[in-house]
Amino acid sequence: MARTIAKDYEEKRARILKSAARVFAEQGYDRASMSVLAKECGISKANIYHYYDSKDALLFDVLDSYLRALRDRICGLDLSGLGGKAQLRATVREILLAYQGADDEHRVQSTGMRALPEDQQQVLRGYQRDLVNHMSRVITASAEGVFDNDPVRLRETTMSVFGMLNWYYMWQHGADTAARERYADLATDLVLGGVSGLA
Repeated sequence: MARTIAKDYEEKRARILKSAARVFAEQGYDRASMSVLAKECGISKANIYHYYDSKDALLFDVLDSYLRALRDRICGLDLSGLGGKAQLRATVREILLAYQGADDEHRVQSTGMRALPEDQQQVLRGYQRDLVNHMSRVITASAEGVFDNDPVRLRETTMSVFGMLNWYYMWQHGADTAARERYADLATDLVLGGVSGLA
């Protein structure tokens, strides 16, 4: 007979993912054991295997849940009615707000993905690619004509924007909403000022 799923299964799973992200970020994927992960999650080792049959499966779900939600939030942002520059400002701000409270997941993304099988890495890279493509479209809209027939410069600009945003957690750990919004405006102004010089 199949084992029934507890009513609070998804809530417990979310807590496991959050705790696992913290352990992976602090100890590294290689050093984190299922015993340590279970202890940090406040459950027994036997119980954690009810949710995940391996450490690989747990790592993948941490990253898949995080990156899929991030992709959906950013790519689903309603930019209708906004001019190109306002679209960029709204997108940059939303990314930094989406990163809030996800420092551990962000760190695991940059250090742990290579521990996964190639097919799972491809799924995760797909989410990242969607985000990059979305940002490229927004940057293009904010600088009409600047990147025409110059995909290399557009990609370099796009990755430079993510460079500014992705490392924010390293030097502004625990920044609140106001600080993130302030930095989002600064980053947007830097991008728009720099791009105008390329015209």
